[in-house]
Amino acid sequence: MSDMIIETINLTKQYGEQKSVNNLNLQVRQGRIYGLLGRNGAGKTTTMKLLLNLTNPTSGEIRIFGKNIKKDAKKILPRIGSMIEAPGFYPNLTGTENLKIFSLLRGTPTRDAIQNSLETVGLPYGDKKLFTQYSLGMKQRLAIALAIMHDPELLILDEPVNGLDPIGIAEMRSFIRELSSIKKKTILISSHILSEISLLADDIGIIHHGVLLEQESLVNLEEKNEKYLHFIISDPFQAARILEKNFNTKNFIVEQGNSLRIYEDHLPAALLNRTFVENGLEVSEARTCENSLEDYFRRITGGEGIG
Repeated sequence: MSDMIIETINLTKQYGEQKSVNNLNLQVRQGRIYGLLGRNGAGKTTTMKLLLNLTNPTSGEIRIFGKNIKKDAKKILPRIGSMIEAPGFYPNLTGTENLKIFSLLRGTPTRDAIQNSLETVGLPYGDKKLFTQYSLGMKQRLAIALAIMHDPELLILDEPVNGLDPIGIAEMRSFIRELSSIKKKTILISSHILSEISLLADDIGIIHHGVLLEQESLVNLEEKNEKYLHFIISDPFQAARILEKNFNTKNFIVEQGNSLRIYEDHLPAALLNRTFVENGLEVSEARTCENSLEDYFRRITGGEGIG
């Protein structure tokens, strides 16, 4: 039996000439946190709306829990909790009162469901504070409490840390991780904040202009980080000529600020340094470095940063 909870096959959503989602083949495994990472406008929210049957694809197929979402939406959607856009909470009611109304509308059977969902996200049950008095962080928590109130197997959360302060982000990260590790939920989370995805996700998909450029476990992505020798040198262009002539390599990058990156980790830094000095160059810095995930994302998206 496949462990894929979400699987899309050549999923495409086109508006006029613009493809918001372009031949997307997404794979989210059971019990994992999958981070869909991309800049604003990359296609993250459209993808999630397609998964939730809120908009129709132009072409392609969506399978959730092994079933086609178009054919089996009534069976699939009750097993999913989502936060795509701000729910329509009543501002003059408390958080508990709001959840009671949604509970009645959805048929969530027990009082414990409301209390448990509030406790999971760190909000008190029966509190007298009105929704209009909530901070942004509390509103985000209440939205997630609503998403998990019916104890879904799969959570789809669009930018849940967006707009939160550092403390709110850390708290949100903590209970999302708890939902995965303790409550055993499968979670698809989107973000444009690279640092948060890297701290939270087990697997990462990089989406850019509607195209899924990369889909890997975080561990495998980190292994792709390249090591390089970084020199600050008086004349990096002269150093480049020395590298080509003396070391038969063109695997380097000359950057601004007299900076030189050499992607030949088998070459000893001490030997390179001595050769540069013997050829009349002044070396003010020499160290071994490693590309960050940010560097990797910049490279595969054509130089555009994330976050």
